[in-house]
Amino acid sequence: TMSQSFWDAARSLISVTEKHPFLVSMVDGTLDLENFRYYVVQDALYLSDFADCLDRLGDKMEGVGGGEVSERLHRFAVGAEEAEKELHRSFFMQWNIDATDAEPMPNTLLYTSYMTRIVATRPVEEGLAVLLPCFWVYMHVGKCMLALRDELGDSVRRPPQFDAWIDMYGGEEFEREVKEYIAIVDDVVANGVGEDALKRMEEHFLMSCKLEHMFWDQAQDLMRWPDFSTTK
Repeated sequence: TMSQSFWDAARSLISVTEKHPFLVSMVDGTLDLENFRYYVVQDALYLSDFADCLDRLGDKMEGVGGGEVSERLHRFAVGAEEAEKELHRSFFMQWNIDATDAEPMPNTLLYTSYMTRIVATRPVEEGLAVLLPCFWVYMHVGKCMLALRDELGDSVRRPPQFDAWIDMYGGEEFEREVKEYIAIVDDVVANGVGEDALKRMEEHFLMSCKLEHMFWDQAQDLMRWPDFSTTK
């Protein structure tokens, strides 16, 4: 399928991402909770824009007569805003933190700005491609983390929030959603997308794969904006 060809083009990058130290340390229990809290806050901000992008694509599909696909995309938006963010909100309650006024950090803003620009200004097939890694890469690393967790067994202990995250993204329900979204992308391509558009779709897929990796880099490094208050 065309989606599989995008994945194959990004395979070397994804093989690095699946071993990202942030993800591995979540499984082996060595990740500092401060880094995970930082990540969850940034991911909640990301998911709001991701859901908005799905809604925008749903509106676009409705505009070109794709009513059924439009409904599914709007349903995905609800899933991102409610189901996935419900996990984040449960963490915030457990930690007694308020992320209402949280500020997107540099790589969060970079990723959300890029995907929003593509979804808003480019044809619908390009918008579908730019959002695809958020589904597929998360499912893939979730499965890798599940396998590592099984391999480690009871030899390590980790915070329950880490296990909840692994369970969600490595789970069967999320896998069903990802496969459904992949099918939407392939159906849209099958209905007639030119070579130039396919090339751009692959470019967007690759860029979002890079941005996924950089999102975990950011959490690993606790990236902040430069302090502009100091005078030289």
